[in-house]
Amino acid sequence: MDPVLLGEVLSAVMFFGVIGVLMLGFPVAFSLAGTALIFGLIGWWLGVYDPSNYGSLAGRYIGLMTNEVLVAVPLFIFMGVILERSGIAEQLLLTMGKLFGNLRGGLALSVIVVGALLAASTGVVGATVVTMGLISLPAMLRAGYDPKLATGVICASGTLGQIIPPSTVLIFMGDMLSGINAQVQMEKGNFAPEPVSVGALFAGAILPGLLLVGIYAIYVIFKAITDPKSAPATPVPEDEKQHLAREVAVALVPPLLLIVAVLGSILGGIATPTEAASVGSVGAMLLALIRRRIDLSILRQAVISTATITSMVFIILFGAAVFSIVFRMMGGDNLVHEFLSSMPGGAMGAMIIVMLIMFLLGFILDTFEIIFIVIPITAPVLLALDVDPIWLGVMVGVNLQTSFLTPPFGFALFYLRGVAPAHVTTGSIYRGAVPFVILQLIGIAILFAFPQLITWLPDVLY
Repeated sequence: MDPVLLGEVLSAVMFFGVIGVLMLGFPVAFSLAGTALIFGLIGWWLGVYDPSNYGSLAGRYIGLMTNEVLVAVPLFIFMGVILERSGIAEQLLLTMGKLFGNLRGGLALSVIVVGALLAASTGVVGATVVTMGLISLPAMLRAGYDPKLATGVICASGTLGQIIPPSTVLIFMGDMLSGINAQVQMEKGNFAPEPVSVGALFAGAILPGLLLVGIYAIYVIFKAITDPKSAPATPVPEDEKQHLAREVAVALVPPLLLIVAVLGSILGGIATPTEAASVGSVGAMLLALIRRRIDLSILRQAVISTATITSMVFIILFGAAVFSIVFRMMGGDNLVHEFLSSMPGGAMGAMIIVMLIMFLLGFILDTFEIIFIVIPITAPVLLALDVDPIWLGVMVGVNLQTSFLTPPFGFALFYLRGVAPAHVTTGSIYRGAVPFVILQLIGIAILFAFPQLITWLPDVLY
């Protein structure tokens, strides 16, 4: 067999092989690196892979560990963990529940609003879903909400942290797309390409995030009108209404100040994402201190949790680097380029195929696994076809948000299952997520039809 064709066949088999290994339950990072090493040995034996390519791994790892942009990841995670323990989420949920309680579907609307605020101030999906599941789910069930609607709106609102800045996914996406775009543009003869910054991706994600919030709210209002029993009103006692305005101000001002300090400094060009993340971390500790919700024990737990999450993400990234090298050097990138370039519809046809593949992978893989595997393989082709890198990054972020909601491995579903009452079945949680997955797809379709929703704000600010 022709060596080029043999290498492409091996790379394709390796891609599906690593998905199979992940489905067997092996650790992600070791599955990626281990499968790549095995296929690298097979390729070496068949004469289609040179093992000296592994020599570039050391430089790549050092580059990742010394990358100043990626320092923002543990800082934003730390900020989210501290805010989770400061009581801000609980106070927001209780206060917003009172504010919207007189409306049918009011509790569900309050969950959506709080989910968006927590996404913009913490960005930690697991903590948001668990907190809302512990506080809002019992209240909604006591009020007579349909368990499917209650669980679905909590899971969907909790995942907004994936796309509403500051999002760790967008930080990694910005770093990856920046390097890939520079390489692609240089190959096309453009030696001074426009940089792809994390700040521009954050700006591009704001309107799509608000679009999803609006779509969720419209769905809840529709359910409240067409099926009132599924989302009844929960009137607030008269004696509690007297101090409601003060409670709303006290609950809203701290997170809004933090959002302005972090996102405002990034979008205004005052600070880099890393600098803004450090400001946010200090601000979160100050808020927790003001509320007297922080001590050495809580600080220790927050640091350990941050280190654990950060280590998990970066070890997956290191494993994906091994996979990417073997895949590309065996000719897999040429195979992907030929496949996507031959799609009808040109760049848009190729983009639809990539988005469909990512959506399907979301049923079985985690967000970070998907971006670390798929982006290095497909982004060079899409950018070579003149797809806007900011639009691409945000579209991928919105698409992968659905991976938290799609059974059987949607992490938001697992988080909620862990704190939901026993009488709320896993089937109800899964069925409750389905309408919101459809709403996500509607949001993606709108962003396809109107790409200016993503590109307009970065063009204005940058």
